[in-house]
Amino acid sequence: MDLDAVQSPWPIEEVAAVICINMVHISPWEATIGLMHGAGEALVSGGAVYLYGPYRCSDRSLDPSNLAFDQDLRARDVRWGLRDLDSVIQCAANHGLEFERAIDMPANNLSVIFRRI
Repeated sequence: MDLDAVQSPWPIEEVAAVICINMVHISPWEATIGLMHGAGEALVSGGAVYLYGPYRCSDRSLDPSNLAFDQDLRARDVRWGLRDLDSVIQCAANHGLEFERAIDMPANNLSVIFRRI
């Protein structure tokens, strides 16, 4: 299914999970807001949102390769770039999604999991 995350309402009524890989940093912030809004509306209670990609984390320095990647993204489009994980967590919470955990992955990426409350 083609899905524009900003489109509201989403063209689906109910889902058990939403998987989003490598979008949050290569799109305007409005796409992340739309993703969380749509997921908050479409997910069943207890349903999961799974995000994968690089993030800025307040508890650690940005790896040099991610810093270079962030600079490259912002040079291509000023609306793009690695997002602050705390901001993504707050955005999710604004749409009824509770942060469950973040898991370190290869190449300085994270798996980030939320649940619909």
